[in-house]
Amino acid sequence: MSASDDKRPSGCPVTFGLDTFGDRWTLLIIREMLFRGKSTYGEFLAADEGISTNILANRMKQLEADGIVVKRRDPDNFRSFLYQLTPKGYDLAPILIEIIRWSGQYDERPTRLTEMFDRVQSDRKGLEQEIMARRSETRS
Repeated sequence: MSASDDKRPSGCPVTFGLDTFGDRWTLLIIREMLFRGKSTYGEFLAADEGISTNILANRMKQLEADGIVVKRRDPDNFRSFLYQLTPKGYDLAPILIEIIRWSGQYDERPTRLTEMFDRVQSDRKGLEQEIMARRSETRS
C-alpha cells in the first residue's frame, strides 16, 4: 500500500477500528450474526433497526472486503447466499459484549433491558466461550 492509499497517517489503532466497524450499521450487522444467528440478506433486512437495501448491500460488501464475513452459496437454495463471520469477525465479540455492558450501565432512557444484557451481566465468560466455540467451528 502506498502512503497516499493510507487513510490513517497517524497509524492509530482506534482510527483503524473506526475505519473498519465505526459506522452504526456495521456493528449492528455483526451483532445480528453473533448474537441472533442471522446469516441471510433477508434476515438482516428484517431486523428491527430497518436498514435500507442499498446500505446493507454496501456494508456486506465492505465486511467481505475487510475479511470479517464470507459470502457462500446456500446449499439448500442455490439462488441464495449465506453470510458467515470469519475468525476476524468473531474476534469482535468482546467489543460488542463490552458495548452491551457499557450501554446497560449508562443508558438512562426508560427501555427494557435486553436478554443479551442480562446474559452479559450474569454469565459473560460463558457467553464469550459459546461465541469462541462457534469461531473455532469456522476454522474446520
